[in-house]
Amino acid sequence: MKRNKKFRVPAKLGTSDIPVRKIARWGLGAFLTAQAAAIASVITIDERRKRRNPPSGKFPIVPPKTIKIKDSELTVYTYGKHVYEAQLAAIRAAKSHIFFEMFIMKDDVIGHEFRTELIAAAKRGVKVYIIIDTFGNLNQNPRFRHFPLHPNLHVIRFPLFRPGVFTGNPRQKGRDHRKILCVDSKIGFVGGYNIGMLYATHWRDTHLQIVGTEVAELENAFIDMWNMYRNHKIQPALPEVTKSNWNPLLRAICNTPAFNSYPVRATYLDAISRSSSRLWITMGYFIPDEGLKIGLIQAAQRGVDVRVLIPAFSNHIVADWVGRPHYTELLSAGVRIFRYQEAMVHAKTLTADGVWSTVGTTNIDRLSMAGNFEINVEIYDKNFAQVMEEIFLTDLTNARELQLEKWEQRGNIARLGETILRPLGPLL
Repeated sequence: MKRNKKFRVPAKLGTSDIPVRKIARWGLGAFLTAQAAAIASVITIDERRKRRNPPSGKFPIVPPKTIKIKDSELTVYTYGKHVYEAQLAAIRAAKSHIFFEMFIMKDDVIGHEFRTELIAAAKRGVKVYIIIDTFGNLNQNPRFRHFPLHPNLHVIRFPLFRPGVFTGNPRQKGRDHRKILCVDSKIGFVGGYNIGMLYATHWRDTHLQIVGTEVAELENAFIDMWNMYRNHKIQPALPEVTKSNWNPLLRAICNTPAFNSYPVRATYLDAISRSSSRLWITMGYFIPDEGLKIGLIQAAQRGVDVRVLIPAFSNHIVADWVGRPHYTELLSAGVRIFRYQEAMVHAKTLTADGVWSTVGTTNIDRLSMAGNFEINVEIYDKNFAQVMEEIFLTDLTNARELQLEKWEQRGNIARLGETILRPLGPLL
């Protein structure tokens, strides 16, 4: 006799029956999908904007200004063609050695001119040492960053793969974001300018030339980097430059991921906290961490004239959107934000109280503050600060101030995009 099998009707599946891990995975997947969609959207919209209203590249130019500090002369450049002319002249006049470190060198007319002159210098007997970042030049012809074999030509192609974030090996962390050129221990350059046609005429950046004994500050920064990453079997070590005395008015400050050392952020914070009357900042990419944002807010609240000049639209539009969520809090506290028009402003400068300034490669974002190899020169000099203030005020003639009331009128879709993209801050 067959027995009837009893079938149980399964109860309705509730959320409590779904494993928490699965819910977390679904939530994370949905959020990452939303982020990807937001990234694609802002990039697409930006590309349409650039096609509809391409930047003219027309902006006010301050001619090179030279200031003497003790036994050195400092010249500030704000236009790429002027910087390149001075740099190429220095390379062509080199007699002893050239130190050349660059994040990006484009495979274009300007890039080839620099490459040709560096090779020519080696052929006439100058010792040429080059460090070029592979990641920064990943979209260029790889053959362009391979120099010919020559006994006077030594090249480090800074590695693309940097697994130190995962392995814990600090020597394998960070990209080389620095831009340094030193010639014969007599003349040195540092600042925001990479090498390329685009930067020559269409970007507003700031670069510093040093002539005199303080070139040693830049040379030692290069030498430290060279000795750390050279191939010990085939590339020579470089001796440190000895300075007879310290100049308290000028020093180079280096972020060095290999040593887990990031003093530039501390320098920025110190200047912000010590400022008493005015603090004027120009940044190509502005994504302040909590400490920097609080510092800027506190400065404004104690009556400091805090102004931040950023591009209206940078060449990394996603970074712009990641930084936008901070604007309301900063504007509400009295920080004034200006957006540069018709060109990408790529400078990384601060000047405070008419006495202190810095020029370099370090943005206010996580990558620069705690990720990349960076270098800034800190200058304590009233005449130099006066030049930096003149440049800043000139830039403001080509900028529009962001008003809190108007900013708060932006739409809900924009606010949603900012919320979705804000968590990318630690990655940028």
